[in-house]
Amino acid sequence: MNSGVLNVLRYGTARDLCLGVEAVMPDGKVFHGLKRLRKDNTGYDLRNLLIGSEGTLGVITAASLKLFPRPANQATAFIAVRDPAAALELLTLFQDRAGETVSAFELISGQSFAFLAETHPDLRLPFETPPDWAVLVELGTGPGVDPEGLLADAFEAALDASLAADARLAQSEAQRADFWAVRETIPEANRRIGAIASHDIALPLGEVAGFIEHASKDVGRLFPMRINAFGHLGDGNLHYNIFPPAGETKDAYKDRASDVTRLVHDLTIARGGTFSAEHGVGRAKTADLARYGDPAKLAAMRAIKQALDPKGIMNPGAVLPAT
Repeated sequence: MNSGVLNVLRYGTARDLCLGVEAVMPDGKVFHGLKRLRKDNTGYDLRNLLIGSEGTLGVITAASLKLFPRPANQATAFIAVRDPAAALELLTLFQDRAGETVSAFELISGQSFAFLAETHPDLRLPFETPPDWAVLVELGTGPGVDPEGLLADAFEAALDASLAADARLAQSEAQRADFWAVRETIPEANRRIGAIASHDIALPLGEVAGFIEHASKDVGRLFPMRINAFGHLGDGNLHYNIFPPAGETKDAYKDRASDVTRLVHDLTIARGGTFSAEHGVGRAKTADLARYGDPAKLAAMRAIKQALDPKGIMNPGAVLPAT
């Protein structure tokens, strides 16, 4: 898979970090593409074809990866923001002032904080009164550069521009770990609450705020629900998850899950987004690929699959929808 999680903003996805691969092809031959070249224009790019194919074209057995030095200094903060639109403006401000030192920029909704308080009462939350929206931002710099100073300067500018209302700056490595524990515990809190439908979507950055605003209204017309939208704002990847009203369980709404997902995906595609940002297509989303995929792309994918795996032995049923 072409995965990418918290630090895609700075370092890119798996595809961006992979220089070469070795793979066993469906006919048993070994593709010896384990190179460390930054440039190689010798025909079709089989490396990128195999990455993200989810095992349907071959089995990757080795990879050469691009590495980066660990930042010598880090600064991490939770910042309360007015709404997702303000969060995006804040991201631009941070990138203008701190450049590529911005390593992560995570959007977290007030519903996330509420779920965490309900399911993990011992977890240390950053705000006594959780805001409706917050971002978790981290800067990483080399020796001799103070990331806390960069972060503080950017926050002051955000206050002046009315983009931020409050902030908590990690004062120690232990507090930094506590901050990240909040973000990384959200999926477990979601599982304990029980989602009616979960969505791994991505949108152009300029469409994120509008999607969140309008999707909540459109999806909310189906039935009363709670929406937990959070994710990697720096690269436009949202986890847009739908939950039953407080006091009810997802089982009462299981017959509506497909309607919810169809609407969320329709709204995402209409804004130039994708229904599969980092978790792939697998078998669960083949129908979505058939519905939303570009016909020319699907035809090319089928032709490649037929050429490389005519017997259909590589992860059958995954990615490509049945004809």
